Amino acid sequence: MRVAAGVLAGLVGAALACVLTACGAGGSSESLDLSAGSTPPRSPGSRVVVVVLENREYGNVIGSPDAPYLNGLARRYGLATRSYGVRHPSLPNYLALTSGSTHGIASDCTDCHVATRNLADQLDAAGASWKAYLQGLPRPCFEGGSAGRYAKKHNPFMYYDDIAGNPARCRRVVPYAHLTADLRSGSLPAFVWISPDLCDDAHDCPLATADRHLRRLLPPLLRQLGSHGFLVVTFDEGTTDEGCCGGEAHGGHIATVVAGHDVRPGARSSAPVDHYGVLRTIEDAFGLVHLGAAARARNGSLAPVFNTPPRGLPRR
Repeated sequence: MRVAAGVLAGLVGAALACVLTACGAGGSSESLDLSAGSTPPRSPGSRVVVVVLENREYGNVIGSPDAPYLNGLARRYGLATRSYGVRHPSLPNYLALTSGSTHGIASDCTDCHVATRNLADQLDAAGASWKAYLQGLPRPCFEGGSAGRYAKKHNPFMYYDDIAGNPARCRRVVPYAHLTADLRSGSLPAFVWISPDLCDDAHDCPLATADRHLRRLLPPLLRQLGSHGFLVVTFDEGTTDEGCCGGEAHGGHIATVVAGHDVRPGARSSAPVDHYGVLRTIEDAFGLVHLGAAARARNGSLAPVFNTPPRGLPRR
């Protein structure tokens, strides 16, 4: 059936207006809007993107009809079938992913903080750009414990003294609106961290809501990974105490999906890996030393899903 050019243009415009909004997704406190009407440009270089979702066991995600997009991504690219959260509740896992330790924190405290070397420090020292994009964050450098559907406990960067206390550095901890701008201009940094809000990360809303959010969020990011970059979608913790890695991790069996040009199509890794192993993979990609528990081989790596694990990505 032929569709008149004007009608087709209208349909395309309407679809783009729904990109990363609440369309059919149960609402969102902040959305990524690419309704300018053109495909975001491919920016030069390769980059690493990490997206963290919430509180689901592996068996409730992989194979679930509520997550068709994420399962499709896992089938097309790579899946770590024995991936585990480090602890309960949320915050210790976010700290583990970005600094190689929980620093003795065992709660979702919002007034605690740590003075320690972290992934952002490593990237800055190596001359690699980075940003953390937090859905619902009221403004860069916001230190509050919550605001609407934004939760500080899912924003590890504002727990590090040398970021939270440095205006120039915490200005790289930004709301989703900055992701819109950076995608449109093709200016994503070398390392991208994304925390959706309490609904779109599946914390307070059904898994299907988070999956619809990923369907809108990830395609423009996948287009900008570059030749050797990769994207990781993982969960902070599961709902059990299953674990691995010599007892280091006991935060539940979680789904960790890896996508990118260097990922073997349909790859499955049954090697145990926890959040320290995910950090190790990121550090390897940028040629960085391993922080804390990321240095221990028993905590694993995502390397088995790659044809050639990335090493020394360009630091732009």
